[in-house]
Amino acid sequence: MVSTSSLVLGVAAAGADSATMLLTGTAGLVAGAMSMAAGEYVSVSSQADAEAADIAKEKAELADSPAAERAELVAIYQKRGLDRALAEQVTDQLMAKDALKAHLRDELGLTEEMAARPIQAAWASALAFSIGAALPLLAAYLAPRASVDYWIAGGSLLFLALLGGVGAKMGGAPVGKAVLRVTFWGAFAMTATAGIGSLFGATVA
Repeated sequence: MVSTSSLVLGVAAAGADSATMLLTGTAGLVAGAMSMAAGEYVSVSSQADAEAADIAKEKAELADSPAAERAELVAIYQKRGLDRALAEQVTDQLMAKDALKAHLRDELGLTEEMAARPIQAAWASALAFSIGAALPLLAAYLAPRASVDYWIAGGSLLFLALLGGVGAKMGGAPVGKAVLRVTFWGAFAMTATAGIGSLFGATVA
């Protein structure tokens, strides 16, 4: 949202008409969404490759030295508070059912639910960016050209403050500090691009 708002404000400050602003904002939305999706896909794919390597390594270790792997799992459960007899009992039962799954979960922290999924991560990232970028585009489309700068900046900062406050509340962090931080940097980015746009517009004129 900040990048698209800043982009649209920059071309608006340079004197662009509404059609140019919409075109610029739409291009920014598409480019940003694709960039976010590509970056997320590459990052999560690397994580998936690392997980696959860990799984292959654990399979080999279970095949080559099951006793040592059993001892590792027993030690893990003992560290979590079980006495040795109970830790051995739990280990034997879990390994009898699915030794690989038990080691991946309790030794490496890997579960099916938390497995890296590059495609899903890419789509989620692109969607999140697109939703955020749609707000300044909507303002650019609906607001009068004379006041569009204020609508874009005001709406974006208000939404940023809302997101910052909700995120802080859910995370148990100070709400005021989070809202101030996100609105400050959002305003800074938009002011900087609008200033550059104004200078460019004055130079061209």
